[in-house]
Amino acid sequence: MRHENLVIRGGRVENDVWQALGVEPGEDLSTLPAGPIIFPFKLAAERIDELLQRKDPLGLWFAPDDDPADLAPRASRLVPRLSLIAVHFPKWGDGRGYSIGALLRTRFGWHGELRAFGEIGRDHLFYLARCGFDAFALAPHRDPHAALAGLSDFSLAYQGAVDDPVPLFRKRSTLAAGGSR
Repeated sequence: MRHENLVIRGGRVENDVWQALGVEPGEDLSTLPAGPIIFPFKLAAERIDELLQRKDPLGLWFAPDDDPADLAPRASRLVPRLSLIAVHFPKWGDGRGYSIGALLRTRFGWHGELRAFGEIGRDHLFYLARCGFDAFALAPHRDPHAALAGLSDFSLAYQGAVDDPVPLFRKRSTLAAGGSR
């Protein structure tokens, strides 16, 4: 069964109104469709004026080899117009997107929706959330309803991360010393 046009957001599965463009090699991007689109970061700088004129919601997506540090110099005029930023995971074992997500949240201060999409599944969701992702568009052959439980696979995390920067040992030492959480 194919589960296209569904996204996990806010701890539940919802219909997805966004269309990610330029994911397929050779995809024709000469005319942009109406409606909410997620445009490739690599092409945004050369089409920035066209993108700024759109009335529909706009997002950008990063490929694993994109550098989020390029966001400010290449697309700074576009950033205030963005409703979401997405990071593409083109194959199952490619973990570079985790770092991109963490950098977007911590170093570059992105506070809007941060979406992981592509070849991700239940096993990835908990760790993606720890890196700052708050929305997930799974591959069409993966069931987002079944994967949703992956967000709560673990009740505690030892390390600090984007979602909770205080490591567990610091929390325990504070509690042991009579402090509050």
